[in-house]
Amino acid sequence: MRAHPDDRLLENATDALRSAGLLQARITLGLSGGVDSMVLLNLLAAIRLTHPIQIHALHVNHQISPRADQWAGLCAERCAELSVEFQEVRVTLPPRAGESLEAIARDARYAHFRVQASDAVALAHHMDDQAETLLLQLLRGAGAHGLAAMPVVRVLNAQTGLKLIRPLLSVTRADIQAYAKHRALPWVDDESNADVKFDRNFLRHRVLPCIAERFPGYRQTWLRASRNLGDLVDLADEVARADAIDALHEGSFSIAALRELTLPRARNLVRWHLAQQGFAMPGRERLGEALRQLLQARPGAQPRVVLGSVQLARHRGQLLLMPAMPAPPSGWQIAWGGEGELDLPPGLGRLRLEATTGEGLSQKLMNQNRVLIRGRLGGERMKLAPDRPSRTLKNLFQEAGIPHWRRDRMPLVCIGAGLAWAAGVGLDCRFEAQPGESGLQPHWVPVDS
Repeated sequence: MRAHPDDRLLENATDALRSAGLLQARITLGLSGGVDSMVLLNLLAAIRLTHPIQIHALHVNHQISPRADQWAGLCAERCAELSVEFQEVRVTLPPRAGESLEAIARDARYAHFRVQASDAVALAHHMDDQAETLLLQLLRGAGAHGLAAMPVVRVLNAQTGLKLIRPLLSVTRADIQAYAKHRALPWVDDESNADVKFDRNFLRHRVLPCIAERFPGYRQTWLRASRNLGDLVDLADEVARADAIDALHEGSFSIAALRELTLPRARNLVRWHLAQQGFAMPGRERLGEALRQLLQARPGAQPRVVLGSVQLARHRGQLLLMPAMPAPPSGWQIAWGGEGELDLPPGLGRLRLEATTGEGLSQKLMNQNRVLIRGRLGGERMKLAPDRPSRTLKNLFQEAGIPHWRRDRMPLVCIGAGLAWAAGVGLDCRFEAQPGESGLQPHWVPVDS
């Protein structure tokens, strides 16, 4: 006797969680309110009856559709009916040049998914989504990582061990819709899903139906192809982990070790590390050219290459990977009013002033004079010890090994007309708290720390 479609979906979802070791896990469900995620919510609630999983539903409200609040309300109501913890997060999507609204919205969702205090985030992607993703990636000229499309399980946050799981990847959209109708589940239809100006919708409504007429089994065939490519990706990741033993230390690469690798292996290692850190993948050619520039630069050079959301920089025999940050505003300054912590301009992080005794900046001098936190203007000098002459800040930065491209991002504290403290360098002795005197010790927390 053939299993009822409802039973098959429940079995598939349970098997996926079992294979990933998540049948006793804390699971955050990405709940959009569409039929796919509402079905997965129902399945997880059913699995909870026989296995000790904990479910938390997260709805990211992009505030794009005029019905967005209605969708959030429906998600909240359904979670209340199933006694599932529910959270709504509202996001504003800033326009980004050259990027689609789909991509910006996806980045906003995943930013919240990555910080969940769970064992896994569950998403309701299915076999039709996989086919669409594979075709989209092929049209964009993706490599094996892209054509492997969506794995059932992957690491979402390497620091916390958070996984991403897709328990419905082996079932079709038709299976999910049949389940929802049979169970009379509520869901919302996003009107944008019918708009063929979006690439995925164009493929879904115009291209894939034609393919299905001639190749009705294409979904299963493409799923098999993506899994075969996934094996190659796993192999490439194993090679990267082996290469990282000698080449990667505390988040930076040894230039000498990278030079020992062939360009494909060096590129593979850097891509693997970027993925581990959650950065968007740069294109193959751009990454290869960036590595050539950085590895072949003359000794002592400090080149830097920006690749979308990440920048690669060479410094003292190391290749550093950091988020790409906007240039600090010219001439920025903040007047200190006694705060223990200040937010610096966008991309520069925060400055904390910790109360101390007998060390740090003299609080008496700070209270008696105007205090500014600002960036470099040029020509600043500091005196680090009473028995040593004053020196230029540029010279002190060089001695401290701070690369030139980082210096303009480092905050300074000025008391009256003098430079009293510089991030990465320290205090000017003339502004230091005396023994027994109240002081404030500055601590810079950069965005890319």
